[in-house]
Amino acid sequence: MTDEPPYDAIRRDGVLRVTRPGTEWLSTGWGGGRERADCAYNVSVPDDWERTDLERYVDERLERAEFVADGERPVLLTGVDVEDARGARCGPVSAYATAGISNPAALPADPDGEPDAEGVSLPETPSSPEPGTVNVVVGTTRSLAPGALANLIAVAAETKAATLLAETGFPGTTTDAVVAGHDPSGTPVDFSGSATEVGAAARACVREAVRASLRAHYADYESSLPESADDASYGVSTDVRAAVVEPSLEEVPDER
Repeated sequence: MTDEPPYDAIRRDGVLRVTRPGTEWLSTGWGGGRERADCAYNVSVPDDWERTDLERYVDERLERAEFVADGERPVLLTGVDVEDARGARCGPVSAYATAGISNPAALPADPDGEPDAEGVSLPETPSSPEPGTVNVVVGTTRSLAPGALANLIAVAAETKAATLLAETGFPGTTTDAVVAGHDPSGTPVDFSGSATEVGAAARACVREAVRASLRAHYADYESSLPESADDASYGVSTDVRAAVVEPSLEEVPDER
């Protein structure tokens, strides 16, 4: 166990705030990217939510919840009530998740149909989250190299997918997002793969947080987990086959 302060979280008025001063975050969500901030947020939106002025909406929600956030800060949006948010801690890592599967994104390993090099036609992507979404905020007290912070996103997403497959049969939803954070003043770490201290702890934390949130969300929910994408309210399935290609082989010129 680490003696360093963890990433603390509180819920207030539909907003989850994850705090550690001086954190550098990398977000895959709305307005994402890399930024320094003391806090990251996960904001629940109502079922009939249709706002498109996201920055103004987020400011309103944080102000209503009496969270003061100056400047840039990573924010995720979810249709899951943050009352169902759950967290986990392991060594130098903390993770918090909200999980709902009303909009699953199925990925059959052996889809029907012929290979299609032109791709697949998709419906217009909604600007707001469907009433599902699996959002993860994961942070470490270590100082990660730039590539290691980016890889922590991959570790969290991989763990999220593996956990959801085990619990629901789906690897994710159409609106999932991850925010990863590290302490630039912490002990330097060059790697965050699954065999490293940070990576192994992140996998444990994300697994437990996603599983606990999923179970909390459906404990008193009016509907059960969908059995297939067709059974879900907003499900999709990637049934198209991509055309497999082999890279060209070039001989190295003999300059002798």
